[in-house]
Amino acid sequence: MLRFLSSIVIVLSIISCSKKDELIYKPSERINPFQIYSEGVNAMKQNDYFFANKKFEEAELNFTDINLAAKSAIMSIFCLYGINFYAEALDNLERYFKLYPADNYLIYAHYLEAIIYFEQISDEKRDLKPLIKSLEKINLFIEKYPNTDYALDLKFKKDLIRNQLAAKEMFVAKHYIETQKWIPAISRLKKIIQEYEKTIFIEEALFRLVEIHYYLGLEDEAQQYASLLGYNYNSSEWYKSAYKIFNKKYKFPTIKNKEKKKKSFLNKIIEIINIDD
Repeated sequence: MLRFLSSIVIVLSIISCSKKDELIYKPSERINPFQIYSEGVNAMKQNDYFFANKKFEEAELNFTDINLAAKSAIMSIFCLYGINFYAEALDNLERYFKLYPADNYLIYAHYLEAIIYFEQISDEKRDLKPLIKSLEKINLFIEKYPNTDYALDLKFKKDLIRNQLAAKEMFVAKHYIETQKWIPAISRLKKIIQEYEKTIFIEEALFRLVEIHYYLGLEDEAQQYASLLGYNYNSSEWYKSAYKIFNKKYKFPTIKNKEKKKKSFLNKIIEIINIDD
């Protein structure tokens, strides 16, 4: 037993001597979140949104101040939006809403969510789901934050969406007209009149109804739609075309069109505010 104990002491002494200058545990240095955030901002200024996103994600994890962590999160999401990673951006927005429900950038986050859905809209021949979802998000934002600059921008985009929804209805209606399916064609055209009366497709929809009803021998109905078109848009080319259905020899006098001023809308983008250490 004595020999056994002596052996243990000798072994421990050898180990102790051989590793006397070596640390068993060395704590890692604390990462400076301000420096990481600054690197993200610099990358963003260079349009390197992918790298910037990684830096903002890292900064969020290292900030102890919840406000700075939330700001890093929204900047990370903006970078994902900047490189068209829409699904990832929406997933992170959902997480952001849960973690930071009282953040200063909450309004912008909801605006960004609506914009992401808006920018996934394709032409009128494709899926309607992005259009419907985008309109839903925009309506929710305008209802909740009506007096913001973001709401002004989204109201403009809402008009664009409604025009595109009307375009979809017109596209389908023309398909039915080409295949001589008159009842579904009339149904689609009436939907434009009832739901999208403020869009650019209202005049064509009225004209198509005149055209179809006249072709089917329903002249009274055709005349009613022609009168409605003439009452509201008597200087339009569609009204002239509708009038010629009833009087093919009539020639309209030349009228000089007045120029219309179009208001330009600037998309709001997030401001980068440097965080001082």
